[in-house]
Amino acid sequence: MKIVVIGGTGLIGSKVVALLAGHGHEAIAASPNSGVNTLTGDGVDGALAGADVVVDVSNSPSFEDRAVMDFFTTSTNTLIAAERKAGVRHHVALSVVGTERMTDSGYMRAKVAQELLIRESGIPFSIVHATQFFEFVKAIADAATDGDTVRLAPVIIKPIAAEDVATAVARTAAGSPVGGVLEVSGPEEFRLTELIARGLAARGDARQVVDDPEARYFGAHLSDRELVPGPDAEVFPTTFAQWLDAQSVTTP
Repeated sequence: MKIVVIGGTGLIGSKVVALLAGHGHEAIAASPNSGVNTLTGDGVDGALAGADVVVDVSNSPSFEDRAVMDFFTTSTNTLIAAERKAGVRHHVALSVVGTERMTDSGYMRAKVAQELLIRESGIPFSIVHATQFFEFVKAIADAATDGDTVRLAPVIIKPIAAEDVATAVARTAAGSPVGGVLEVSGPEEFRLTELIARGLAARGDARQVVDDPEARYFGAHLSDRELVPGPDAEVFPTTFAQWLDAQSVTTP
């Protein structure tokens, strides 16, 4: 199959392209750097010509409320229009576990809007909801840092390795549309504060992580299990300790 991966040069996209190509598919990495821009429409029709599947793992460069909403709605509408012209048979999108429960976050509202456009497009689809990636530990800490202190709500989280997310997305792209959401997570539950503290310590980062039940998570006020998937989620095997060992990170 010809499978076009929007955001195909990023963290997840590059892994998805490699996995699909390794299984004999014609996997195309599409991004602004390759002349495919879903905000302007430049190069999109050409990239999707003859495509069987489109995988969207792109992400907004800005998390500001209006900018992120504009990104996901504009890019998704551009893709849907091009997919109709090209006769694409399957649209796969990567999203976030708990999106629909965190709509006080501008980012999550934008993801909800993206998913609604996909559902209403008439194009067969699959949406992969992943928990937070191990790779996002530093970004989560940075967003919650005040001086030398990281303030986070001590909620439950069940994070996953980006490699495992890519496996889930690639497998979904190669399969039949599910017409709904698939949830994926890693094997272990942590308190968010525990996860971030362990991740920073492994980097040699001396910031102190403290419990703050009122702390916002990218604009969202969290209750205890909003970041945790449901009981039917597929659990991938990579543990946080295994991932840390593979990184060999010794400097902040």
